[in-house]
Amino acid sequence: MEEEEKSEYSTSIRTYTKVELAMMYNPDQCVDNALHTLSKWIRYNEKLSMELNEIGYNKFRRSFTPLEVRLLFKYLGVP
Repeated sequence: MEEEEKSEYSTSIRTYTKVELAMMYNPDQCVDNALHTLSKWIRYNEKLSMELNEIGYNKFRRSFTPLEVRLLFKYLGVP
């Protein structure tokens, strides 16, 4: 079982599926729109995109690693 990382964030730093995290950021949208919105935020945030690429982010993977989640929280805020 995966251990959740304790951090300065109120939401745990752990592996999240893209759907799970997209719905946390956009709870009033349908799943497809929430995913599209999150992906657009990542694309248009140049610093976030650059840092994600540096750590080997794969946009086709269905989940975010804890390190990717940490970067998302840093640049997009905690959902």
